[in-house]
Amino acid sequence: MNATPDQWGVLLLAHGAPDKLDDIPEFLLNIRHRRPLPPPVVEEIKSRYALIGGGSPLLKHTRQQAEALASRLGHPVYIGMRNWRPFIADAVKDVLRDRLQRLVALCLAPQNSRTSVGFYRSHLGTALKEADRAPTVSFVDSWHDNRFLIQAFAERLRAAMATAQEAAQADVPVILTAHSVPERTIAGGDPYDQQVQVTAARVATEAGCPLWFRAYQSQGMTDETWIGPTVESVIDRLAEEGCRHVLIAPIGFVCDHVEILYDVDVVFRQYAEGKGLRLWRTESLNDSRLLTEALASIVEEQVRSSALSSAPEHRSALQ
Repeated sequence: MNATPDQWGVLLLAHGAPDKLDDIPEFLLNIRHRRPLPPPVVEEIKSRYALIGGGSPLLKHTRQQAEALASRLGHPVYIGMRNWRPFIADAVKDVLRDRLQRLVALCLAPQNSRTSVGFYRSHLGTALKEADRAPTVSFVDSWHDNRFLIQAFAERLRAAMATAQEAAQADVPVILTAHSVPERTIAGGDPYDQQVQVTAARVATEAGCPLWFRAYQSQGMTDETWIGPTVESVIDRLAEEGCRHVLIAPIGFVCDHVEILYDVDVVFRQYAEGKGLRLWRTESLNDSRLLTEALASIVEEQVRSSALSSAPEHRSALQ
């Protein structure tokens, strides 16, 4: 990109994921701070990626989202991943190459947790400190209640409800899901659970859900307790009540990746079928026009309300 020195830009931050099977061992080492997993666990994870095509489409979708946002804003948009290429440090180098002095950093995780957004902020701060010079950065902590985000999820949910209800010839219960986090995280004052509740309630209201539940998915492979209720426990309850259809609407993710394509489409679908339920899922936001509008509105507000609204003297800061 050929940015002018006084132009501001956007850095989209995401978890990162391998797009081919051979990269999975190195990817797992990145996630676990170079602590290796037992070979059988690595092979199990590789088998999951094999079932969704041999790799994650996360980078492809993130690039599309970045391109759409850049077109909407008329400003450069960069991508930085925490655990895979292109890494956050690589994105910072690109920003410095283009001589940007002002930057809005936005995580593609709407709800704020120190186990996700907090880590992105930390990685970005480290990359900025290690740079010879750095732009002034305005960091977006959360956007769980952005009205365009709510509309984007509700748009997908209404479409899926119409399809599921036509097949069921009745109202279909909806489970709105987000990634689980350890209970100790919430016990420490983390806002994540409360923000997920807000997103779920607003999406359900906007979409006109007659019956909905909130649940958590994709618990980590650790011995500690993760927050619930789990998706499986809600499916159990629905099965006991005689339901034969269920619709899952992930509201903690903005594109397809392994937590959607495997955890929902494979594991939860098989689990529901074992309980006598047919499982439906909302389409992920991916290239949603309303998602682009959500990201643009957040960035524009950040520019208006922060030091980015006027060209600063050269300095390094993470606000």
